[in-house]
Amino acid sequence: MSALRILVPVKRVIDYAVKPRVNKAQTGVETAGVKHSMNPFDELSVEESVRIREKKSAPVEDICVISAGPPKAQDVLRTAMAMGADRGVHVEVKDGEELEPLAVAKMLRAAVDKEKSNLVILGKQSIDDDAAQTGQMLAGLLGWAQATQASAVKFEGDTVLVTKEVDGGAETVKAKLPMVITTDLRLNEPRYASLPNIMKAKKKPLVKMSLSDLGVANERRLKVVKVTEPAPRQGGGKVEDVDGLISKLKELGAI
Repeated sequence: MSALRILVPVKRVIDYAVKPRVNKAQTGVETAGVKHSMNPFDELSVEESVRIREKKSAPVEDICVISAGPPKAQDVLRTAMAMGADRGVHVEVKDGEELEPLAVAKMLRAAVDKEKSNLVILGKQSIDDDAAQTGQMLAGLLGWAQATQASAVKFEGDTVLVTKEVDGGAETVKAKLPMVITTDLRLNEPRYASLPNIMKAKKKPLVKMSLSDLGVANERRLKVVKVTEPAPRQGGGKVEDVDGLISKLKELGAI
């Protein structure tokens, strides 16, 4: 089996524990002064890549993490390197400039060619736009096999067995490298980056480039018309007994 050169895309998003708020212009959520961290599904991808090397499931030559975003996106790249990735690539875009899934997929296709990657492991979706499209688009652009929503990954020579989440159960698919795998929550439990590894990560190589360096333009095909908060829930009421419950349901037309 040829050694794996794994590319792991990661994204800086609003921390999962923060409740997003719509900005005053109603064009999106407020990001200024809000805690950000690595997209949780991308943490799973980094962890799985490092585990493949640690468990010697397959020979791993290189684990490269890549992120597109403003200068602060380097924070999640350093975190990924502290978790065990070898190096990072930061594709600089202006603060507030959004990339649609197709643009990200085109960027990653160029990065795969540049890095000579034969395996891409990425989160099934990011928790900010929940598009869940990038992995599938990337596989289509590359003409590679794909396995989405992975809950287990196993190597058998040049063949990869991926157990994936489906409605009501699990499905196992088999494909040969090169391929794209998107990760789901049951795949693993990401490790915390230790202080010594955080310090080591500061010395690992991090290359900066632009979209134009990869021959990609940020073409916008979608426009956000308006973003609003969900309507507040109405408060519930109490009933004294079962007869009262039945009467209330009849009053509401539920029965």
